[in-house]
Amino acid sequence: MPRQFFVGGNFKMNPTSSGQLGSIISVLNSADLDGTTGIVIAPPSLYLIPLKATVRSELQLSAQNCYYKDSGAFTGELSPAQLVDANIPYVILGHSERRTLFHETSEFVAQKTKAALNATLKVILCVGETLPERETGQTAAVVQNQLQAVVDVLQESDWSGVVIAYEPVWAIGTGRVATSAQAQQAHLDIRTFLTQAVSPAVAENTRIIYGGSVTAANSKDLSTQSDVDGFLVGGASLKPEFVNIINARN
Repeated sequence: MPRQFFVGGNFKMNPTSSGQLGSIISVLNSADLDGTTGIVIAPPSLYLIPLKATVRSELQLSAQNCYYKDSGAFTGELSPAQLVDANIPYVILGHSERRTLFHETSEFVAQKTKAALNATLKVILCVGETLPERETGQTAAVVQNQLQAVVDVLQESDWSGVVIAYEPVWAIGTGRVATSAQAQQAHLDIRTFLTQAVSPAVAENTRIIYGGSVTAANSKDLSTQSDVDGFLVGGASLKPEFVNIINARN
């Protein structure tokens, strides 16, 4: 079966008031959205439970992070078990901001990914290279190393709960975006790696989405690439144009 197109909105540490959040959700609730696209939004964690009562059924919720323990003395953390208990189906793990600002290693991201999947969460797993790594031809190697840590701890069956988000660090929040050809090549490299490291079936069925300054203007061309299965959207997910990105294939 063809892979379902998937669009996620990562609100990051935005907005700063419930009123602003209500305006964002109102736009999404009233919009004519592509019914064939899987749609997930990831607001700051304190808004997750209130939003469950207000978002339309087509919109699924995601946490922006979680820890790998179910409970304990881990101040400030959310556990996979708590997210499952709250009926939050998704979690974003390995975002470049977690890797760079909070020094999360690929092995730590893998540990959290395994714990989340064991708890029955679905994972949006982020990978991507920096600008110096891109410019020195290391993109494939860097991404494969990030993925290998996850491959090492998962079973083949676990991959049905994973969406891979390729997010070149140099394109996140910068206004720069990978060209359609660059995105397609990176996604194809990931799929080729999964074929060899896990299985051809996992490579074929795993959705690989693109993130990095995605806008309504560039999403249509990106969405035509054969290995681009959707988007993980940052800043634009806070704006009305997020609707156009969701509907990019229309």
